[in-house]
Amino acid sequence: MIVEERNYLVKAGTAAKYAQLWAEHGREPQVRILGNLLGFYVTEVGELNTLVYLWGYEGPDDRARRRAELAADPDFATFRAEVRDLLVRQSNRILTPALP
Repeated sequence: MIVEERNYLVKAGTAAKYAQLWAEHGREPQVRILGNLLGFYVTEVGELNTLVYLWGYEGPDDRARRRAELAADPDFATFRAEVRDLLVRQSNRILTPALP
């Protein structure tokens, strides 16, 4: 299993709005297509106004297939358009097990 950590820095004061839009419009297509949501968090210490998603995948090929399907989904495209103006920066990391 691999875990993808996706961090979204949003404009100051908009994290709650982003989270609400995600709950209303983004969660359903993401969970339907990506499947394994391990967590959705907001930072309280460190770089504030950051939302963090953790997604689990069987491996790199599973991730690539699911992300491509999500990118083509019209419901998810609607959500992306709703939050685009809130975003400042995005960063992603792929985490692999430290021990077998």
